[in-house]
Amino acid sequence: MNQVPAIKLNNGTLMPQLGFGVWQVPDAEAEHAVGTALEAGYRSIDTAAIYGNEKGTGKAVAASGLPREELFVTTKLWNGPKQTWGRDEVLRAFDDSLAKLGLDHVDLYLIHWPRPMRDDFVAIWKTFEEIAASGRAKAVGVSNFRTEDLDRIAAESALVPAVNQVELHPLHPQAALRAEHAARGIVTEAWSPLGQGKELLTLPAVTAIADAHGRSAAQVVLRWHLQHGNVVIPKSVTPARIRENLDVFGFELDAAEMAALDALGAGAAGRRIGPDPAEFDV
Repeated sequence: MNQVPAIKLNNGTLMPQLGFGVWQVPDAEAEHAVGTALEAGYRSIDTAAIYGNEKGTGKAVAASGLPREELFVTTKLWNGPKQTWGRDEVLRAFDDSLAKLGLDHVDLYLIHWPRPMRDDFVAIWKTFEEIAASGRAKAVGVSNFRTEDLDRIAAESALVPAVNQVELHPLHPQAALRAEHAARGIVTEAWSPLGQGKELLTLPAVTAIADAHGRSAAQVVLRWHLQHGNVVIPKSVTPARIRENLDVFGFELDAAEMAALDALGAGAAGRRIGPDPAEFDV
């Protein structure tokens, strides 16, 4: 039985709170990994044009035999390298993603990075409005956007992003940005929710809680996300870990345990693993 709760997006679309990410999964392996995830009970799959595995992901979706309405598929516009992203370029990229996935629509389409130095994401968002209106994306949103980037969209568009997918884990908790999202009706989605396993999963504060619950450190961190209301998309190609990451609904962290994990991010502005959205441009 799929125990994953659904989060209601600001346009009424329901999104599973826990999904399966395929970042860094080669296309040749994506079909098997996604197939394993779907068999385990995942119903939300997160890919992106730049990952190069939309074809493999789409093959797994088709082979699963699951009704399309039971699945939630996310992909992202790779608004790079350095080029002009006008309406035609955005629509062409979206069509290409749909073709590779073998789908007539996606459930969520995201702008992958703001690249504020280019000053073009508002224009891109205008085309996202058109995609949303067409129904070929049930919801549209952004990824790696800062508060000031969200302000730009709010000043020039009535369409509020449904989701902002950002780097988020106990060492980089993004508390201020999460509060902004809550105030604006934007769902917070965490990429690298486990901190890519670097340091975080071996910290005594994490392992002690895991031991107390008879759970893995990864399960404890995923539980922290869920109790904060974050959408999470852990990634693995190991079948046992794929199943383990989904098995996080049979226990709950108490207030003291949540506080202990929250404290890991105190003053941790420099604990970012990925690029700084203010500077990233390739």
